[in-house]
Amino acid sequence: MSKNIILTHQEIEHKIKRIAYQIYETFVDEEEVVIAGIASNGSIFAEKIALALSNISTLKISLCEVKVDKQNPQLPIQTSLNASEYSNKGLVLVDDVLNSGTTLIYAVRHFLDVPLKKFKTAVLVDRNHKKYPVKADFKGISLSTSLLEHVQVIFDDNGNDYAFLS
Repeated sequence: MSKNIILTHQEIEHKIKRIAYQIYETFVDEEEVVIAGIASNGSIFAEKIALALSNISTLKISLCEVKVDKQNPQLPIQTSLNASEYSNKGLVLVDDVLNSGTTLIYAVRHFLDVPLKKFKTAVLVDRNHKKYPVKADFKGISLSTSLLEHVQVIFDDNGNDYAFLS
């Protein structure tokens, strides 16, 4: 299978910056926002958003890693922060690709057990193949793909990030 590049490193950088501005506009009245990334690529994407957000805002930013068993998403979800650390704060749940919505909806459900001031979702690529009524509030790109196509995001340690369709 061939790789069709859908986002280059520079395009991903622009998407991250734009999403950071959108998050700042949404949470401008808050003192603190928690950026919760779904392991593993969602966490990397969350870190990049948090860095961009810290460069443009005075918000206190906390990072949280969210571990979801993607084969059995109904299993208990683990977070790197205790619930008390994100309770009554604004939170953005981040993932790299929104495919069927399964991972995101189970992660959303986990955070609904805790009172939050504001709760939003962000993804780099929204594929429009949802099984569940879940949407991304902030998205880098929306793609209409076939079910046989696969979107993959590569976050390279050397900064050579890209997304491709195979």
